[in-house]
Formats: sequence, structure tokens, C-alpha cells
Amino acid sequence: MTTTTTAQAPAFDEAKLMELVGKCVGDFGALLSGTLVSIGDRLGLFKAIAAAGEVTPAELAKRTGTSERYVREWLAAMAASEYITYAGGGRFTLTPEQREAFTNEESPGYMIGGFQGMTAATRAFPKVIEAFRSGQGVGWHEHDADLFKGTERFFRPGYAANLVEAWLPALDGVVDKLKAGARVADVGCGHGASTIIMAKAFPQSQFVGFDYHAASIDAAREAAKGAGLKNVTFDVASAKEYPGTYDLVCHFDCLHDMGDPVGAAKRVYDSLNDGGTWLLVEPNAGDDIAQNLNPVGRVFYSASTLICTPASLAQEVGAALGAQAGEARLREVAQQAGFTRFRRATETPFNLVLEGKK
Repeated sequence: MTTTTTAQAPAFDEAKLMELVGKCVGDFGALLSGTLVSIGDRLGLFKAIAAAGEVTPAELAKRTGTSERYVREWLAAMAASEYITYAGGGRFTLTPEQREAFTNEESPGYMIGGFQGMTAATRAFPKVIEAFRSGQGVGWHEHDADLFKGTERFFRPGYAANLVEAWLPALDGVVDKLKAGARVADVGCGHGASTIIMAKAFPQSQFVGFDYHAASIDAAREAAKGAGLKNVTFDVASAKEYPGTYDLVCHFDCLHDMGDPVGAAKRVYDSLNDGGTWLLVEPNAGDDIAQNLNPVGRVFYSASTLICTPASLAQEVGAALGAQAGEARLREVAQQAGFTRFRRATETPFNLVLEGKK
């Protein structure tokens, strides 16, 4: 006669359970608030509050052509999230810090693009569920268009604050070349924010932005036209097949999304002129998972699960480095591609800025 036993669940600490429950409740609010922030952005609610200084729900609804009842509930939700401030007496306002985060599109602290991109990423839920089961990927181009725009809006202020002032000067001799006139390729350029920032700063140089996503290249061309730039062009091309030779080749926050990062790095190696430089910007991460178990790592691992890893797995090879690859893995990629000199040029709390040379 055979008997079976059922393993008993270990006893739990009720205080620790309630702490976890409280954290989950906070995350419920975060998930919902992200969508409400994007609604406020789309309807101009944040900027209308900033312009007025202080508003009632009725006043904000009148300013924005929206329904007072919806606006009243939205204001209460945003005040509970501490994204706007309840001033008492049924009136709401923005602190200077809230204005910076939610209305100043040029500020490195501008958060609207992040909310737009992250909420867009969740709309791929059915596709990602199926990818979990099949092991296949979900291409960047398969996501909601808000992901592309939100990504540009989120990264552009950081690039504007750091690229010309800190990152390029950290590279060996690159700024002098750019001032004199160099050829630059920005690979995986998306909507072209990084390309345009460099082209404005160095009018003697010629810049080409490449991306496989045709809709993003169209947006980049429109942005360059709007900026009145004559020294920048954008073309559809993959990271392994873009044409030309260059003094500087850049990858901004995109190598980890590629199916064959070694192949992409090898194309950089082959396309560099003598003395040329590879600028690689990637999310700042430690080489061990334990180093990344923090609020920043939480965001990057989550985005990587929904966006970056599926994008890589949708392509050839499907290396799936992930958004928290870390410097050691990136160095391996560079060495496999033939780079003999590879170093950390500088960093920010969110970025690793790496330099490769032949």
C-alpha cells in the first residue's frame, strides 16, 4: 500500500506579509497612476495647471475643454500620488518640482515620456504572454506607437543634458574631430533625438541616423526638418548593414535590444575609419543580478521583460542581452567583434558610457 504526503506550507510572519501587502497596494496605485499621468499629458491638464497657478476642477475643465466630473476625480488621484498638490478649499496646484517633472520637456527630470512609454509597453500584454509560451519574440515595430514617442521624450532630456557637455568630451580626441568636421553614424537612432543634438552642436560635421523601423525614421526626418538642419540625414538600415565609413559610430540605449549584438559591433568595427571611435551608451548596471536589485534595476528589468528581451528574440540569433547586461558582458561583445581597446569613459546614475577603439 502506497501512501502520499502533502508538503505543508511553511509558517509565515504576519507582519512581513502585511508589509508585502502594503507594497502591492502601492503598486496597484502606481500601475493606475501611470495611465492617468498619460491622460493628463494628452489632454494638457498638467500644463494648464502650471499656467493657471492654482485651479478648481471646474476651472481646469473649462481651460482644457474637458468634463469637470472626470477632471475632479483625476485631480484627486494625482494629488494622492503626490504628482500634484491639494492646496485646500477645493483647489489644486503644482510645486516647482512637480512643474519640472510634468511640464518642462527640456528638463533632465522630465518624467512624462517615461510614463507614456511604460504604459504603452503594457499594451503588448497578449503578445508577450504568447512569447513566454513559445519562446519567440515581439519586435519593436509590433508595439503601440506611444512606445516610440515616449522613448524619445524620456531619453531626449538626458541626452541634451549630458551628450555634448559630458559624454563626447570623455572620449579620446572626439570633440576636436567633430569641431573640425567628422562623419558620424548614429545606429538605432529611433526618432533621432541624439543625432539632432549632436548635429546642432557640431555644424561642421555630417551625421547620419540609421534605424530599421521606417516609421521612426520618418519621425526623425520631420524633426530634423523642423530644426532646420542641413548636416543630418536619416535612412532605414539595420545595425549590421548600414552603409559608409565613419569617424564616430554611436549606439544609444539600443545594443541590448539587437538580436546579434556581436554582429552589430562587428559592423561598427568594419565601418570605423583609422583612429575612429565607437560610443556605446547602455543602462548602468552591475555585472551580478544582486547589484541591480534596486528601484532603477526594477524599472530596467521590467522594461526588459516587456520590450528589450522580446525585441532581441524576434531577430536573428536572439542573444537577448537584456537592459541590465552590465559592463562585463558588453566588454565581451566588443572583444568578440575585434575591439582591442574598450573602456568606461564616464557614467551617470542611469547610463554606462563606453568607448571602443580598434
